[in-house]
Amino acid sequence: MKKLFLLAAFFFFLSNAFCQTLFTYGNHPVSRDEFLRAYNKNKTVTNDNAQSIKDYLGLYTKFKLKVQAAKDMHLDTLPSLQSDLQNFRTQIENNYLQDDKEVDALVNEAFNRSQKDIHVQHFYVLINDKMQPADTLKLYKAIHEAYDELKKGGTNYDEIVSEIKEKIGALQGNDMGWITVFTLPYEYENIVYGLKPGEVNKPYRSKKGWHIFKDEEERPAEGKIKIAQILFAVPAGNMAMRDHARQLADSVYNALQAGADFGEMAKKYSNDRSTFMNGGVMPEFGIAKYDGGFEKEAFSLKHDSDISKPFQTEFGYHILKRLSRLRIPENKNDEAYMYNLKQEVLGDDRMAIAKENFLNQAIAKTGFKKNKAVNEKDLWKITDTFAISNRSISSGNVNENTVLFSFNNNKKVTAGDWMQYVRNAKSAYAAQAPKTYAERMKDYVSLATLENYKKRLQDFNPDFKYQLQEFKDGNLLFEVMERKVWSKASADSAGLQHYYDEHFLKYKWNASADALLFSCANETVAKNAIDEINKGKSWKEITKDNSQIQVDSGRYELSQIPVNGSVNFTAGVVTAPVINKGDGTAIFSMILKIYPANEQRSFADARGLVINDYQNFLENKWIEELKKKYPIKVNEKVLQSILK
Repeated sequence: MKKLFLLAAFFFFLSNAFCQTLFTYGNHPVSRDEFLRAYNKNKTVTNDNAQSIKDYLGLYTKFKLKVQAAKDMHLDTLPSLQSDLQNFRTQIENNYLQDDKEVDALVNEAFNRSQKDIHVQHFYVLINDKMQPADTLKLYKAIHEAYDELKKGGTNYDEIVSEIKEKIGALQGNDMGWITVFTLPYEYENIVYGLKPGEVNKPYRSKKGWHIFKDEEERPAEGKIKIAQILFAVPAGNMAMRDHARQLADSVYNALQAGADFGEMAKKYSNDRSTFMNGGVMPEFGIAKYDGGFEKEAFSLKHDSDISKPFQTEFGYHILKRLSRLRIPENKNDEAYMYNLKQEVLGDDRMAIAKENFLNQAIAKTGFKKNKAVNEKDLWKITDTFAISNRSISSGNVNENTVLFSFNNNKKVTAGDWMQYVRNAKSAYAAQAPKTYAERMKDYVSLATLENYKKRLQDFNPDFKYQLQEFKDGNLLFEVMERKVWSKASADSAGLQHYYDEHFLKYKWNASADALLFSCANETVAKNAIDEINKGKSWKEITKDNSQIQVDSGRYELSQIPVNGSVNFTAGVVTAPVINKGDGTAIFSMILKIYPANEQRSFADARGLVINDYQNFLENKWIEELKKKYPIKVNEKVLQSILK
């Protein structure tokens, strides 16, 4: 009974597996999922979805036959194709070394936070490892005393800081002004955006101290602004220069009000060396980038081209002109904004969370296993010796061949690998703060795990596997088509002539003309050339030594000649220029002679068309041969499930 059950289960499995096979070519199966993945990626908009699927099935079967032919010819072993595949893998693999769900969650969080700005008060005490316990305790009491005062509703912040500093310890406080997403380190941003207006957080311990943040008030996000400025710099404490700068600023402001050009005034008077030659134009910025007073004046400009009255900051006097304002989108439909937001997320310290989560996933998938028998003191001892003298020793049961950890693909990492890493790391990062061996080992485990994961990406990520396979098959297709069809057709002069002789009646001219085509650098060049030709000047004289005009001549079908609208083609006509919107170039034509439709093309005139048709002939003949070698069988039941 048990054998009968297992046998039935086996046949059920085979039946179910075949049910998911859409078609086979020879003994090679193609699954329903593979076909749909390719179809959905390449499909075009159509009203007849069923017919579209059937048409693509025909194309896809031919594609699989050609790729198989390339494999039969061992083209996949060509060094050039293997190198291309490796280069492509290197280009795309980093895109898969992150958890997309984690990244998307961080992007969504950043978008939500970008919708508002928060006015923040900050109170803190600084702590370091060299402090005595008694001093650390004082600072702990100071920050908690501040928390208690703020919770009671205290708003005289200078007085709170001063009293606690005098009574307990060195409390500090400052008004951070308005902040938005990405302004603060992520650990602090999380605290601030977790508060409600008027609320303070419990003292938070960072590596350098204790912190309290207060959400003073909130407002809709200001977004970003682009301005130009004229700076009248004043050295600190120089009263005479301050008065002179103020008077000069007032004078320039009056000139601007009277119609003077802002850019010219900036070039003449601004002391901002980074912008004055550019008319005072500054890079676009958001809040918390510059001095609070400066930003307040900038964002108070209501309309583009508005100019501020002169105002003072610690740097001197400023006059600002608003150039543009970028508001934060209220939804995620703005693709450009969302793309830029994602780039900011990827470059921000908040990505450490996503990277840590991804590393944990990689550790699980690669089967990371630590050798618990290794004594760390012995390992650090032999590491020291190797790092200093490049000499290998053993200590206890640890030597350079001792396995430290392994992965489930039988990859083992030894103490020798680790010691070489430490030696290289010390050399590469000599200027950075030294790390303990335990910290270095954590880095090394991360590096080794990600390298192991990267080499096995196709086993862990179906999207990566398909993208790699798609590139490989595409390269094989190009190579085999070049060998079996394209180059073969172009080089077969006798075959081309024979094909033309058998089908010459299909190679007729439509209505055509001998014409000159003038390609010009821009519309102005084209119009000037047309004016000269219409005045009777020779086209050869016009184009001689003129690098802005190129001329091609030949017989063209009238439908191939670029024109605006309809044109009555007659000998001597010069067409109006057609402008390329992409690069501003222009093209016009001069008609020399008109030919009626249905004149026979010579072999030379038809050669391009003949090559194309002959290639199709060779390809179809080759496909029929491949179908005999690899018969195609479509699973109609699976096909019908797709067509529904």
